[in-house]
Amino acid sequence: MSDKPSVLFVCVHNAGRSQMAAGWLSHLAGDRVEVRSAGSAPAEEINPVAVEAMGEAGVDITGARPKVLTTDAVEASDVVITMGCGDACPIFPGKRYEDWKLADPAGQDIEAVRAIREEIKERVEKLLADLLS
Repeated sequence: MSDKPSVLFVCVHNAGRSQMAAGWLSHLAGDRVEVRSAGSAPAEEINPVAVEAMGEAGVDITGARPKVLTTDAVEASDVVITMGCGDACPIFPGKRYEDWKLADPAGQDIEAVRAIREEIKERVEKLLADLLS
């Protein structure tokens, strides 16, 4: 087991919000936090507009791939952040859960995705400050 806090970001397709959040946390925390992301019904690829918006902010998520949500991923995480995945996320005692209400970037133009990117960044910065305090 690692002494580092671990965070799992979950959304339905693991192609937009959860990948952006994972990208931000990896970028801001470096190796101080273990970062995972998954989806209850993963897409084939990351949303290209999310990749573009994150790239504009200096965060490269081009290598990310949607992954299926597993019980093991939840069990291995200290904090589980859900983003519109409904009841698909298993609940385990002793885990910290947060549900972030965020617009879905799917089908949105770059302007809308930039706004989502910034909201996610603010939430991740607060989460990181809390995890490392």
